[in-house]
Amino acid sequence: MKIINKKNIVPVVCMTYTFISMMLTLSEVIAKRKVNPTQLNMFLCLLLSILGVLVLSQHYRLERFSPLAMVIIQYVAAVAIILISLKAASYVTDVHPDGYRDMILSFSIPYFIGAVVYYISLMLEVRKQNRILEKIKKDKKYK
Repeated sequence: MKIINKKNIVPVVCMTYTFISMMLTLSEVIAKRKVNPTQLNMFLCLLLSILGVLVLSQHYRLERFSPLAMVIIQYVAAVAIILISLKAASYVTDVHPDGYRDMILSFSIPYFIGAVVYYISLMLEVRKQNRILEKIKKDKKYK
C-alpha cells in the first residue's frame, strides 16, 4: 500500500516543508537563545496559517447562515483574534504605527485565496456526495 500517491503529494510536501522549516528555526532559536525578525516572521506565518485553517474548519457551525454571511463572520472573527493578539503583544513590545494595518493585510490576502479554494472544494465535495446519495436512492428504488 502506498501512503504517498499522486493525490496527496502536494499536501505531503507542504507538511514536510513546514515541519522541517519550523524545526530548523526552533533549533536556531534554542541554540542562539535569540529570536531574529526572520525567525519571528516564520513563527507568525505559522500561527496565522493555523488561525486561518481553524477558522475555516468551523464552517459547519455557521451553516444556518448564507455562504456569504458565513465567510464574513469567519473573517471578522479571525481579524478580531489577530487584533486582540496584537494589542496584547503591544504591552510587551513596540508595535509599528502601521502594524495593525499590515497584519490585517498580511492575513487577509492569503485568507481570501484559501477561503475561495476551501469553499469551492467543499461545494464540489457536497455535489459529489449528493450524486452518490441519488445513485443509492435510485438503486434502492429498482430493487
